[in-house]
Amino acid sequence: MQPLFTIGYEGKTVDEFLDELEAARVELVLDVRAVAASRRPGFSKTALASGLRERGIDYLHLRPLGTPAEGRRAARAGRTDEMNAIYADHLDTPEAAVALERALAEAGTRRAALLCYERAAPDCHRSMLADRMKQRAPFDRRDL
Repeated sequence: MQPLFTIGYEGKTVDEFLDELEAARVELVLDVRAVAASRRPGFSKTALASGLRERGIDYLHLRPLGTPAEGRRAARAGRTDEMNAIYADHLDTPEAAVALERALAEAGTRRAALLCYERAAPDCHRSMLADRMKQRAPFDRRDL
């Protein structure tokens, strides 16, 4: 069974983050942030892709699998149930469906990790995404 990792970078340095991925032998990071920018140095799209490449890890940004703006607003306000409902609806959009197929194909052939910000996967949309992917393919989900 192929592993499917999830990882958040909240509270981590870039080196800690990269070390975790290396230790898990992750080959591909699937960035599932709607906005692949960060105030944290090293975690914006270009810098992150470069740091990953230096460690022999590929990077793919799947923007359509990120939480839409209204879901991010709900999450920031602590309305988790609302965020989850918004994200579940979003996953049923054609754009997200195409990106999900790409994620499934990539994760089916390489050790992949779904990336977002939140430290704890249950607090993040990547948990819902990982569950959706597990419904479609026999992944062994592992949260880093």
